[in-house]
Amino acid sequence: MEHAKRAQEIIDIEIEGLKKVRDGLGLEFGRAVALILHTLDGGGKIVITGLGKSLHIGQKIAATLTSTGSPAVVLHPAEAMHGDMGILNKGDVVVALSYTGASDELLALLPMIKGYDVRIVALTGDTDSPLARNSDEVIPVTVDREACPLNISPTSSTTAMLAVGDALAMVLLEARGFSRDDYAKLHPGGAIGRALLLRVRDIMRTGHRVAHVPSGARVEDAVLAMTEARAGSVVIVDEDYAVKGIFTDGDLRRHLTDQANLIDRKIDEVMSPNPITLSQDLLAVDVLAHFREHQIDDLIIVDENERLAGMVDIQDLPKFKIF
Repeated sequence: MEHAKRAQEIIDIEIEGLKKVRDGLGLEFGRAVALILHTLDGGGKIVITGLGKSLHIGQKIAATLTSTGSPAVVLHPAEAMHGDMGILNKGDVVVALSYTGASDELLALLPMIKGYDVRIVALTGDTDSPLARNSDEVIPVTVDREACPLNISPTSSTTAMLAVGDALAMVLLEARGFSRDDYAKLHPGGAIGRALLLRVRDIMRTGHRVAHVPSGARVEDAVLAMTEARAGSVVIVDEDYAVKGIFTDGDLRRHLTDQANLIDRKIDEVMSPNPITLSQDLLAVDVLAHFREHQIDDLIIVDENERLAGMVDIQDLPKFKIF
């Protein structure tokens, strides 16, 4: 427990740092966003640079920016001296990370960067540092202390820098109108990509796998249709295949105890009318949200004319790796 208590104290120090940095964000952050938006709208990119722990933070920031529609690359100051300056193009914006703002390697890089006619945004804890004075915009990331007991190892400062990078990426995402469809295009692999790229039409059951009976059919017909389709529900449709209701195996069990001669009754008398229906053009991830919201196992899918098109069974989602 002593170690856990100490860990909590360390995290509290980092939270204090985040609050200070949050409260310090103002007009300069807005100006930096405007500068970067101008760069991206003009076909330029974001180039992240820094040294040591700052470079590691920069790599994560660049990855987040790129994955949310703001192209970003990383430039290592040392590698820049040996050919990587070719990463830079006129019209790019450089985001330079250095808490002290006095890293020799980074400062040596600044004159060469300026020779490429690019703008510089600094993330630094010292707004009067050499880096800050040589930048077009400065975003302060000043913390009172590091979480390190020696107040040496970059901890609170790097956490704050990462948080500001995340904030920058999310503000740019919103400002550029980056949508879920855009996100899906950049993440075709993995569970997120599958959930965002797959449409309902790609995962729904169709044809003989969809149990349905016409309005006026008997409960017995509905049960047989469910059995043949190996489904947990049956859709009741009119002569134009418009959806009138749904009857589930749960409904069957419930009505068996309170309905005499249930098997011979008309399905319209025991079905649930006006069930939830979804468009086949919806994203698969939206179907998952409906399952969770309504606590049901089957969703009826309709076409553009509101006619029965298919069914999505919650048991089918795992095979599509949609969770």
